[in-house]
Amino acid sequence: MANIQYYDVILKPVITEKSMSSMGEKKYTFLVHPEANKTQIKEAVEKMFAGTKVANVNTMNLDGKKKRRGNVFGRTAKTKKAIVQLTAESADIEIFEGL
Repeated sequence: MANIQYYDVILKPVITEKSMSSMGEKKYTFLVHPEANKTQIKEAVEKMFAGTKVANVNTMNLDGKKKRRGNVFGRTAKTKKAIVQLTAESADIEIFEGL
């Protein structure tokens, strides 16, 4: 297990139609480090975004897609996605404001 700091855990937010509709329920979706566990993701969200309190974290490992260029086959990189549920009294995450 690699030594992962909290600022290395969250890579970027996922902006899709489904993730934007779930923001009304205080659910936010992020791409995270593939070796990060749920506890590390919870700590990273609470430290990076002031006033947030995480209630639940769901994670999913996504395999890379098959790609082909000419006669050569390959795969894109594996990723890990986390859906973070905030508590009712928690502050919203500012990076999603105005989207």
